[in-house]
Amino acid sequence: MLRQKLQDDQVTALKAGEKTKLGILRFILAQIKNKEIDKKSELNDDEVLIVLRKVIKELKESVEAFEKGGRKELAEDNKKQLEIASSYLPKEIGDEELKKEIEKVIKENQVVFDNNQKAIIGICMKQLKSKADPGRIMKTLQSIMKS
Repeated sequence: MLRQKLQDDQVTALKAGEKTKLGILRFILAQIKNKEIDKKSELNDDEVLIVLRKVIKELKESVEAFEKGGRKELAEDNKKQLEIASSYLPKEIGDEELKKEIEKVIKENQVVFDNNQKAIIGICMKQLKSKADPGRIMKTLQSIMKS
């Protein structure tokens, strides 16, 4: 479904002559296609989201590198691409809701948590990666583990 939306928007951007949007959508769809070739089957929405998040992470890193290097025009171009790509991510849950979700996962896996707190990180990431950014999940998890 997400893949279809990306393809539809690519056609719309092509017809409207939106070069920046068209370029980033083509890049994202190429990354998705490469993953499908590796997997030898179509990606589901969760897998498409993983590819999209990877592209967004790379764009953020590019923006930082261009800003450090004093390449404002390239940084601005990447910021526009980042904005377009980020618009396809689902709305993330708030901090309070994220904390409640993590606490719920810990309760459900209390035995694992009691034996090895670090093992809960993987479980939380797997269950919550579609709801929040992994960096936010880690930060919230660390604050819960300290208390």
